Amino acid sequence: MTQPQKDRYTKLGESVVKTLKARHFEACYCPDVESARRQLLEWIPAEHTVAWGGSQTLEELGAQDLLRARGQALIDRDTAKTPEERNARMHAALSADTFMMSSNAITENGQLVNMDGNGNRVAALIYGPKSVIVVAGLNKIAKDLPAAIARVRGTAAPTNAQRFPVNTPCKTTGTCADCISPDCICANLVITRVSRPAGKIKVILVGEDLGM
Repeated sequence: MTQPQKDRYTKLGESVVKTLKARHFEACYCPDVESARRQLLEWIPAEHTVAWGGSQTLEELGAQDLLRARGQALIDRDTAKTPEERNARMHAALSADTFMMSSNAITENGQLVNMDGNGNRVAALIYGPKSVIVVAGLNKIAKDLPAAIARVRGTAAPTNAQRFPVNTPCKTTGTCADCISPDCICANLVITRVSRPAGKIKVILVGEDLGM
């Protein structure tokens, strides 16, 4: 990343932190992945049980490995031995102490925009866990709600579809067809305007391109 790009991300990140705080999110800007990792650990108490939603951003951050190294209690659906066990862990994640995720988009005025297939990730965002930590690279910032939704449907969803065994038009063509496929990964659109209760949702903005 060039220095002008870094300078822009710093200014943009600090600006969006202010708008997030005005909407009662706890928020901070981290210039790089290393500082984001430190902030993540700072926001997760050692005694908390932690779960997460599917996230390329968290994988790139190495979030799960950080917590394993710390000896954190985890609800890890990916180590389940059967589909039934995996499903049970996904339900258990809704009552975790801390739930980690990314956001498909964040508007410049501080709103989170997420689309989900099964809905487990947005369900945890809305209600259940004591604390939700959202980690997002500055590539996820969109000008406003229409731009954020366009980003989710035009970029994030077709890219994420390539990771999953789904039969959707975007998996085949790489572009959204506004489908109603049984495998649709855009079944649920959630716009989080305000953190309620205040401070429950914590947002780490990272001055790098992360995730889809």
